[in-house]
Amino acid sequence: MNAAPALTAADLLQDIDAADIALLPRDRQERFAALLAALNRRASRRQFFDLFPDRDTAGPDGQVIFSRDRYPRHMEFVKAGATYRERAFIAGNRIGKTTLAAYELTAHLTGLYPPWWNGRVFDGPVSAWACGKKNESTRDVNQRALLGNVSYDTDDGRKGFDGKGLIPSHLTGRITWKRGVDDLVDTVLVKHVSGSWSRVGLKAYEQGRGAFEGTAKHVIWLDEEPPLDVYGECLIRTATTGGITMLTYTPLEGLSETTMQFMPGFGD
Repeated sequence: MNAAPALTAADLLQDIDAADIALLPRDRQERFAALLAALNRRASRRQFFDLFPDRDTAGPDGQVIFSRDRYPRHMEFVKAGATYRERAFIAGNRIGKTTLAAYELTAHLTGLYPPWWNGRVFDGPVSAWACGKKNESTRDVNQRALLGNVSYDTDDGRKGFDGKGLIPSHLTGRITWKRGVDDLVDTVLVKHVSGSWSRVGLKAYEQGRGAFEGTAKHVIWLDEEPPLDVYGECLIRTATTGGITMLTYTPLEGLSETTMQFMPGFGD
C-alpha cells in the first residue's frame, strides 16, 4: 500500500508572496498561520512514509533524508529477515540501529510494507513486543522511536503522543499505561491494512525472565543486549508462530553469551 507524498508548508507557500498574506484581514492571517502549523505537524508525523526513499530527498524540516542505497548494512539486515528467524544488528552507536528496527516493526504492525521491501512479510495483524534494558530506557528509546513524545495535545485532551514516532499517529488505537512508571506504555493497538488490529507491548529486561513467559508473539524487538535467559524465553514466544526476533545493540559487554549466539566458532 503506497502513501501520497507529504504536503509541506513550503509547498503551500511557494506561489504565495508574504506581502499578499500581509494584505489579508487579521482573522484570515490567523487562519492561514493555523493551517501552516497543521501542515507542518502533519509532515512531521510521516516519518515512516519518508524514510529509506529511492533517492536523496529533502525532509519537511529541510534536512536531507538519504536514499536507502546509502545504508547497505541496514538493507542487508532487512533482507535477512526473509530467511532467518533470529537477527542481530551488532554495531557502534548512532548509526540508526534503533530507527531501522522501529521501522521494520512498524511495517509488521501496520502491514504497510514499502514497494522495495524484500524482508519478512506477515499476511495479517501481529502481536509484538518492544523491549529494552530498564523501564526508563524502554520508554525513552523504544517507545519514543515508535510513538514519539508523550503529549496532552491530542484530539480528546487525554494523555497520548505527539505522533512523531515511526507508527503513524492516525493508526494508533487504545493505549494502556504501565503502573509504577511515569509515561510508559504497557500496550498499544495499531491498525493493520486488513482492518484488524495489531498489538505491541513494551517490556524491560529488569522485569526478569518471568515477565517474558506465557503468550506467543510474531515479532520481538530487543534494543540493547538482553540477558541470555530473557533472549531464550523470547525465542520460545516466537516458536509456535514462526515469528522473528530482532536484536539491536552495541556489544558493550564484549563477547558475552548472547553475542556469541550470533558468532559461532569465533575465537576457536
